[in-house]
Amino acid sequence: MAANAKILHLDDLAAVLADHRDRGRRVVHCHGVFDLLHIGHVRHFEEAKKLGDVLVVTLTPDRFVNKGIGRPAFPENLRAEFLASLGCVDYVAVNRWPSAVETIRLLKPAVFAKGSEFRGLSDTIGHVAREAEAVRDAGGEVAFTEDIVYSSSGLINQYLSPYPDAVKDYLATFAGRYSADEVLAPLRAAEDLRVLVVGETIIDEYTYCEAIGKSGKEPVLASRFLGTDRFGGGVLACANHLAGFVNQVDVFTQLGEGGDEERFVRGVLKDNVTPHFVEKPGSPTIVKQRFVEKYLSQKMFEVYRMNDAPLDARADADLCDKLRTMLPNYDVVIVADYGHGMLSPAAIDVLCKGARFLAVNTQSNAGNHGFNMVSKYPRADYVCLAQREVALETRNQQLTPEEMAEHVAQKLDCPRVMITRGSLGTLFHTTPDRFTRVPALATKIVDRVGAGDAVLCATSLCAAMDAPPEVTAFLGNVVGAEAVAILGNQRSIERVPLFRHVECLLKMHTKAASEPLDPLPRKKKVRVGGGSGGARRVTAARVPPKG
Repeated sequence: MAANAKILHLDDLAAVLADHRDRGRRVVHCHGVFDLLHIGHVRHFEEAKKLGDVLVVTLTPDRFVNKGIGRPAFPENLRAEFLASLGCVDYVAVNRWPSAVETIRLLKPAVFAKGSEFRGLSDTIGHVAREAEAVRDAGGEVAFTEDIVYSSSGLINQYLSPYPDAVKDYLATFAGRYSADEVLAPLRAAEDLRVLVVGETIIDEYTYCEAIGKSGKEPVLASRFLGTDRFGGGVLACANHLAGFVNQVDVFTQLGEGGDEERFVRGVLKDNVTPHFVEKPGSPTIVKQRFVEKYLSQKMFEVYRMNDAPLDARADADLCDKLRTMLPNYDVVIVADYGHGMLSPAAIDVLCKGARFLAVNTQSNAGNHGFNMVSKYPRADYVCLAQREVALETRNQQLTPEEMAEHVAQKLDCPRVMITRGSLGTLFHTTPDRFTRVPALATKIVDRVGAGDAVLCATSLCAAMDAPPEVTAFLGNVVGAEAVAILGNQRSIERVPLFRHVECLLKMHTKAASEPLDPLPRKKKVRVGGGSGGARRVTAARVPPKG
């Protein structure tokens, strides 16, 4: 059979396999990403084929390969073509779902074959256990092949890594100190926290254009309008980031007079986010419009539609009263202060006195540059700022980052101060006088808008759970790397992709990719029928058919 004839649509494959079963043939199913095909995969497929008569391999589609920026290294069509070129593989299909659960229900294999590293039926996100249950429900069994074990992620990290040597060395030493489970433990533990986000709603409007040349009569660049996108920014983006990691998030925010844009705001929030609104008299909801040259994704200029005057006395008193009522209900309060007039000194006083755990970011932007200083907060439990924002606070450009961090920590009596430094990574100051540095992990920068909010949210949860400083800073940099690869706030940081990113980033960095990567100790073997392929020895840790 020609290699390309082996590649079928899933529905066509289901029909073909039904015919094989009617003829009494035993179908074996393997599933995975198979991003960098290697000898470990080939051995796995050869051993799996011996468990039956027909071997089908399904692979994870590109959109569900949650292994970090730049993965998969090879697109799904090339991965499928490579798999189909193997003689032991009879059919190949690209999956439609994130896991193989629905695929197993559709294909109904007699055997679902996994490598020995999955013998415990566990992985970071629980897919393997659900897949095993689906196999049982379909009347099949799970078997584990035993051979040398390599890792595509390990090989890619070793030979195709996008990081410079200094970052690879850091990742290797970090992976030696912390496992992926230890790194992710704070975020897992935070899921039951009651979290409130406070700050202005900002609607990010991206107007796409195509530059067509100079205006005929004036020295003005003329552009053709192509389209517009609107995203929930400001605290809306913060709430959506947090909603991927905690069960329930509340957001306390400000809309324009009459609740304009309320319908849009409710529509962009996730289901587990509950909004609480106050209105600003005589003002619109803040919209930041960015004109973008479409082909290069190059921002041309921005237009802000807002009124950043302070609230009047009555509106401010109403806001403070609502905050006093709400604050006792939350374990963590995260303030994203964009400096557009929502949070008065009175409101800040209420926040500082009423929040059990207070995390703060005061953003420096074109509308408030030099006027929105973090020192207006008399206390905080955690502060996350960009270095330029800390430099403005100290009013001294000659200070080292360490001296800047100490200045903010003393000013706010704050035990945790995170400084994000762009391509220079992160500096995390924890009391007493401890500094943790983690290098930048971003390899693809699409848009920096919203990246600081994403880092603030993830690291605030870690700080609230008293995670090790290096773990907090590392997770912040991973989140930042994901955020700058997203256009604006088009989508939020999600739990499963982030967890897989961390797992793959650390995977096998301490091992040489040319060596087998610690196969698990071999267990007692038993024989199972192998169909036309003969008997096959597999591990005793098989999942039998249900019933």
